[in-house]
Amino acid sequence: MRSKGFTLVEILVVVVIMAVVISIAVLSLNVTGRDTQIDDESRRIGALVDLLHERALLENRDFGLRIEPTAYEFVVYDPRRDRWLTFTQEREFRHRDLPAGLTFQLELDSQVVVLKPIDRDLSDDTPPPRPQVAIAASGDGTPFRLTVLREQTQARSAVSGDNLGKITLESSDHPQKKPT
Repeated sequence: MRSKGFTLVEILVVVVIMAVVISIAVLSLNVTGRDTQIDDESRRIGALVDLLHERALLENRDFGLRIEPTAYEFVVYDPRRDRWLTFTQEREFRHRDLPAGLTFQLELDSQVVVLKPIDRDLSDDTPPPRPQVAIAASGDGTPFRLTVLREQTQARSAVSGDNLGKITLESSDHPQKKPT
């Protein structure tokens, strides 16, 4: 007579299936509260701005960061043409679009700046807009706070820079309080 019950193999199969389902659920919910895409983008921007502060001092050139609602690019000042030019010499400083669902919020002097997309079809005579964040050859910079936001979840991560070029990051796992 055969006893009624489960074999060890059957129990192990059920446990493995449950573990897979639970791990998928945890990954999809992102239980840690971190949005790695936002954090990665903030770290990238912070590192590139920090690098340009060093280059500005070493090369005695003025650089800038031009920010759109969902994109950004680095620019360099050309004193001969009295114009800010897109910094295309190195791939790291190319024009970058944010991943879908992410946007920027820029604060200068504790005031939120309205960000507008740049018209890429401008003629050569029309200079593109000036960068919102400048990095001077002296090492001075525009104090700023650039927040990367995910519209659906309100997750955010921020990059801040002071007038001496010190960069600080605020990760998405440390949510900030909304101003009242």
